[in-house]
Amino acid sequence: MASNEVPYTLDEPAPKVLGFWDQGAFWANLGVSLLAFSGAYTVLAPDADGDPTLSIMAGIAAMAVGTILGGLMLGLAAVPGARTGQPAMVLLRGLFGARLSYAPTVLNIAQLVGWGTFELIVIADAATVLWDGIPRWGYVVAAGVLTTVLTIWPLGSVRLLRRYVTVAVAIALVYFYVQLLREPIPDLTQGSWGGFWIGADAALAVSISWVPVAADYTRHSRTERAAFGAAAVGYSVTQIVAYTLGLLALALVAGNTDDVFDPFLGATLGVVFFAVFVLREADQSFADTYSTAVSIQNLAPRADRRVLSVVLGVTITVLALVLDIGDYAGFLSLIGSVFVPMLGVLAADFFLGRRARAGAGAEAGAERLDGWDVSRTAPSRWGMIAAWAVGFVVYQLVNPGIVSGWADFWRDVQDVLRFAPQSWMSASLLSFLVAAAAALLIGRVTRR
Repeated sequence: MASNEVPYTLDEPAPKVLGFWDQGAFWANLGVSLLAFSGAYTVLAPDADGDPTLSIMAGIAAMAVGTILGGLMLGLAAVPGARTGQPAMVLLRGLFGARLSYAPTVLNIAQLVGWGTFELIVIADAATVLWDGIPRWGYVVAAGVLTTVLTIWPLGSVRLLRRYVTVAVAIALVYFYVQLLREPIPDLTQGSWGGFWIGADAALAVSISWVPVAADYTRHSRTERAAFGAAAVGYSVTQIVAYTLGLLALALVAGNTDDVFDPFLGATLGVVFFAVFVLREADQSFADTYSTAVSIQNLAPRADRRVLSVVLGVTITVLALVLDIGDYAGFLSLIGSVFVPMLGVLAADFFLGRRARAGAGAEAGAERLDGWDVSRTAPSRWGMIAAWAVGFVVYQLVNPGIVSGWADFWRDVQDVLRFAPQSWMSASLLSFLVAAAAALLIGRVTRR
């Protein structure tokens, strides 16, 4: 195995080979997604009838605030990986204990398989719009093969993104900004600012979705500063740029989300530059699939990630061919809400509680770093589970989601508690802060 590539099992130390620009390009590419165009409507805080609450200008402001806050959280999630040399789910051994870390690991595997499947469907659908000369299943298979290849050589793929893909994406973004701003833009101030924090929370949730995988990559970072800066800045800048472009396109099609790609495809050479976005979407499926393999290794540390990568690549390809992923979106959102309060607990305990001071000469990959035990025998910490549960309850009370039955249950709880979520409330921020405060309080009490 090459010394500058990810080891095959968790028994081998992670090489520290990624600098700021390697990681910055990786996170910047993840910030530019086709979902940033098709999903830009969500930051306008649509009401129960689907009508936008915010004006386009207010939506841009809300999206920027939510993205910056989410980017800072992503940066926080990146540092523990760089400090300990451990992937995200293995870090949870230090937070919850080895056995208790298996529960969030299984949830993470479930959501990542779902998102990986979803990305293949997005790629295939967008490619079909570009050129329908190939059957849709052909695009799904091609995207699945590309994803698998990238996953087998993950660090090489990250460096490949920096050298070529990031430059092409930047050129495509500039080109489409020039083309769209030449069109007669309608009034962007029509609407209100009343649902500002709802829109901000929608953008924040997208950033937070990468928190459970951040350490999978930053454990290869040369420094903690590079890990934090690349994740926080690289991702935030491009998500703001991409969502703003998506909102401009939405304004040009009078808010019709089904036609949001038309301004891109209708521009001169638009098909060529839009193809860059479609091809770039493969790094989303690559990140999801690789992190699924690494998460599985928390359950089976000696499993060969190359074998896992191939099996997972085949799995998501088959699922993309047979599933209607639209029915799964609500469930994925629900699982994602699990990890927002978890980050609050992790950040509080790692940085302010039993924090690991790995910088003072500790070897990369060490299993015990000043109280942060990531060994396979790490003791259970039920107090941190309780703090996580408190944050999760807060999230559900503020935003019950859309999953039938589940959302109804939490609305009934709202009625019993006579609690009515206000427009200024952010489920992500509140659950993060409450979970962090609970972790600090429980940690202090248990130490005593």
